[in-house]
Amino acid sequence: MTEPAAPSDRGTVGRGSPSPAQIAIWTAVALAGAVGWAMLALSRGEEISAAWMVAAALGTYAIGYRFYSRFIAYRVLRVDKTRATPAERLDNGVDFHPTDRRVLFGHHFAAVAGAGPLVGPVLAAQMGYLPGTIWIVVGVILAGAVQDMVTLFFSTRRDGRSLGQMARDEIGPFGGAAALVAVFAIMIILLAVLALVIVNALAESPWGVFSIAMTIPIALFMGFYLRVLRPGRVTEVSVVGVALLLLAIVAGGWVAESSLAETFTLSKGTLVLWMIAYGFLASVLPVWMLLAPRDYLSTFMKVGTIALLALGVFIALPTLKMPAVTDFASRGDGPIFAGSMFPFVFITVACGALSGFHALVSSGTTPKMIQKETQVRMVGYGAMLTESFVAIMAMITACIIDPGLFFAVNAPVGAIGDSVQSASEAVAGFGFSISPEALTAAAESVEEESLLSRTGGAPTFALGMSEIFSAVVGGAAMKAFWYHFAIMFEALFILTTVDAGTRVGRFMLQDTLGNLYKPLRDVSWKPGVWLTSAIVVGGWGYFLWVGVHDPLGGINQLFPLFGIANQLLAAVALAVCTTLLVKSGRLKWAWVTGVPLAWDVAVTLTASWQKIFSGDPRVGFFTQRSIYQEGIDNGEVIAPAKDMDEMHTIVTNSTVDGVLCALFALLIIVVIVDAGRVCWKAVHAPETVKLHEAPYQRSTVVAPAGLFATKEEKAEMAAAAAGDGGGTGPERPVGTRS
Repeated sequence: MTEPAAPSDRGTVGRGSPSPAQIAIWTAVALAGAVGWAMLALSRGEEISAAWMVAAALGTYAIGYRFYSRFIAYRVLRVDKTRATPAERLDNGVDFHPTDRRVLFGHHFAAVAGAGPLVGPVLAAQMGYLPGTIWIVVGVILAGAVQDMVTLFFSTRRDGRSLGQMARDEIGPFGGAAALVAVFAIMIILLAVLALVIVNALAESPWGVFSIAMTIPIALFMGFYLRVLRPGRVTEVSVVGVALLLLAIVAGGWVAESSLAETFTLSKGTLVLWMIAYGFLASVLPVWMLLAPRDYLSTFMKVGTIALLALGVFIALPTLKMPAVTDFASRGDGPIFAGSMFPFVFITVACGALSGFHALVSSGTTPKMIQKETQVRMVGYGAMLTESFVAIMAMITACIIDPGLFFAVNAPVGAIGDSVQSASEAVAGFGFSISPEALTAAAESVEEESLLSRTGGAPTFALGMSEIFSAVVGGAAMKAFWYHFAIMFEALFILTTVDAGTRVGRFMLQDTLGNLYKPLRDVSWKPGVWLTSAIVVGGWGYFLWVGVHDPLGGINQLFPLFGIANQLLAAVALAVCTTLLVKSGRLKWAWVTGVPLAWDVAVTLTASWQKIFSGDPRVGFFTQRSIYQEGIDNGEVIAPAKDMDEMHTIVTNSTVDGVLCALFALLIIVVIVDAGRVCWKAVHAPETVKLHEAPYQRSTVVAPAGLFATKEEKAEMAAAAAGDGGGTGPERPVGTRS
């Protein structure tokens, strides 16, 4: 098997020698990052400024994007700007649609950036700010962003095939079947968990419900604006859309204080029904009409808020009050989650560093919309770096508040009790201190009755955000406003993952069922689109509906599987990517995905083993089951159960979680072993290898690879607009042929 053609063969960018100014700039960036890391790592008990964490992260991201992502794109993947993408070749105006790179970046980022980067780092702060921060930054550079970009590239080369279908095509029917089952089951769990976070955030919140509901008509307007009224005018529609979004946010506050508040005050059950209906519509409507513009619009608020939060850190200069490493990191008996630092800090951080869910989007909506192969670097790698920075800001918000308050907010009722007095005493037992008066004052400052046991990470993020923003704008009088703004922001942040995830699930199900009945694989066949969309929303909708009505049922039953399932899904994606690198003649570069695959497998299988076999009932599912079953046999009710019915429910939940954890781990092992077999065969008998790659077709679309066009790209677009070379001009609708 021969290695693919060199980058220069098909119009990839030249490398050239860096200028003295460029060398000076990148040296300064590297030094800024290095100084930030030194300050974080070498502190000995003293409080240091959170600004050093921001500097360390941004400096590392810049180096990683400029050098490592470029290396992967042009040396490893050999992206080809002359090759037509599925969006161009199969454009049907519904799922396949060439989309401006700026809009697509917004869609992709909004689709992948859900609850994980907001709440995972907050919970991981239990072990101190340093372990989680190192994994967030190093993990995204070497693993998370690599997975997203490489998956996007290979899916683009295969007509936008889903991850499960790529596994079946390239690994084989046995490993592929295991991947299809595991990927779809895990995806339903992930979507239901994300939806539950949104329901909890929006329930009884007229401000949040109104503001988020208004993003739907705004997105529809933006979609028709770009498609019909002013094709290609991305800047115009961005300005209008952002202005309308800001108006909707401000108006949400007015609505909350008006007679309309009751109309927009929805119960959890009502919110579930509305979310199911919205998820179905977002899945079946043309992607340009609702999904892409709404995600793009949401990105302005997401990135804008996080950027302002980072700016606030540099202005307010809050200090990190949480220790660099807490005793819980070595003892593994933390009140928020039990388990040792390895592997559970990596499982808990999850999406901020590496997320299997991202691979679903990278092989779902995005490859069907990308204009040029060269854009996989900005969209895949760049969007994941942006999400990782969200995780860094979440870590900061958790670590700048008093550690005593942090543990009082995040520890469950069973660990701290239900009064400020009992919470104060419990926190002292954790090795920190906070008075009952301080706990009461903290709740009053954000106009909440209590902050005790507000678990899940989201309230802590809101508290930290309110600390930073109120220090810059408004002082203590504005703290409550910023707190509730943050809660609404989190709900908006996560909702975009649910709608895009539903559409991705539909693609995956169509690919899977298409193996049995070929018309279902046709994304333009309306009955298939409607049927598979209904199955997906019905799946996560069922678990969500039961979960909001039963504290121990539905998705609450499966919530403990979220972190491990997500990381196991990443193992599938990295295994598929490594297999494709080997099969396509890139064996010498297989370490790019092979190394993060080995690390992810070590982490997730270790975590799975401990969750199945650990003798600690706070960790091991089956040990927990045994203890509660013994309690039932003895007629004893064990907390947190309140009666025998709940005791039986906990036994059932522990059994189901343990069995599913074992099943998912076994399926992943099957995928990896079968992938290893295929790689061995590709190396030793390359003549027998068959790649399921779409045939090369020359592209007539001209578009920049990055956010800003280079001088050469501007010349190409000008020539295309003048009709000299064919393609897409700067003010011409994307996908128009001259």
